[in-house]
Amino acid sequence: MMVDAGLACSRFVHFACAIILFGGALFALYSPVFGSGSARLARMLSRVLLAAALGALLSGLAWFLFTVGNMSGTLAGALDAEAIWSVLRETGFGRLWVARIVLMLVVVAMAWPGVSLLRRHLLILLTALAAILLSSLAGVGHTQIHEGALGIVHVTADAVHLLAAGAWLGGLLPLGVVVASCRMRQLAHDSTIVVLSRFSGMGYCAVAALLASGSINGWFLVGSFSALVGTSYGELLQMKLGAFGLMLCLAASNRFWLVPALAKAPPAGRPDLVLARLRRNIVAEQILGALVIGIVSVLGTLSPAVQGS
Repeated sequence: MMVDAGLACSRFVHFACAIILFGGALFALYSPVFGSGSARLARMLSRVLLAAALGALLSGLAWFLFTVGNMSGTLAGALDAEAIWSVLRETGFGRLWVARIVLMLVVVAMAWPGVSLLRRHLLILLTALAAILLSSLAGVGHTQIHEGALGIVHVTADAVHLLAAGAWLGGLLPLGVVVASCRMRQLAHDSTIVVLSRFSGMGYCAVAALLASGSINGWFLVGSFSALVGTSYGELLQMKLGAFGLMLCLAASNRFWLVPALAKAPPAGRPDLVLARLRRNIVAEQILGALVIGIVSVLGTLSPAVQGS
């Protein structure tokens, strides 16, 4: 029980940190706020990215150790040198995790003591490494139940799903900072509108990718309506889909009502009411996003519905 709980918790922290790392770095790439030299916001996001990189490293180590404990059947097995070496040497998970730990060390080194977001070549490199780190999670877990061409399709769909989720969920944190900065008169009204518009454009692509890749994953892991409603895995997946649906509603409200209202308002007027509503919606999206990550963390410890139906 302790091993399962530790595994789920470490998975949650690792997913969250990897998503924030990729989504935050990507946000800085397409946001003119950072490209135009906003040193305060750049420093703030740099600290967030460093914290996410360190969190990913530590939670990645914990994930590996709890997996060893899960394979050995006891919590003490997580610290058994022979068991650890056996997993590293004899399993695909162990070999992949060695590569991921090395990659995480490189990312932490790049971000320490904080990558300069105003140096675009470093930011591009960090974003690429964060994308590899996040998408490599598709190489573990339920994607391994298929082999050959089906396995390749499943891993690819899962990698796309992870990157799309990272682009959306990981960008919500810096987006909230941008909106709060505008509300506190620390960021220009026009710059905020541009950032919101670009985030919305990215969001269209992310949602389309999530729907397509999620449908493929659902076919592989659930397979039928009876499995969706008749298994513990399916019930949790329904909760995930419900949270995702609420996030879509909030995103649509932002895109089609609040952002246009903010764009029409005169900059000198500082429409605080619209900004406050926008900020609340973004916070609600962040909370729902954390719920989705939590559900995914637990789903990875359960047998797929297609096997339990």
